[in-house]
Amino acid sequence: MSDALKQRWWQYHCENPKVYELFEKFTMDVIGRGHKNYSANALFERIRWHTDVEVAEEGEFKLSNNHHAYYARYFHWKHPEFEGFFRTKKVEGDRL
Repeated sequence: MSDALKQRWWQYHCENPKVYELFEKFTMDVIGRGHKNYSANALFERIRWHTDVEVAEEGEFKLSNNHHAYYARYFHWKHPEFEGFFRTKKVEGDRL
């Protein structure tokens, strides 16, 4: 992952804080159900379902599949007790 991708993610994250709020909430729900690992991609699909169908917030924000890895790493950073919950690959320049 390049620094440019990370910078685009960070800008998106700052402009759309609700995405991380939902990512974190749904991750905690999955952890609460006893899962030891889960897919960040699956959580993105859950966010899409939630905003498009359950609460009809369609159009509020668009999710880029390029951001999965950064949200997973950000979650690990904010919740070190769950480090490794998302399986991430090591990449050059990975600092988050």
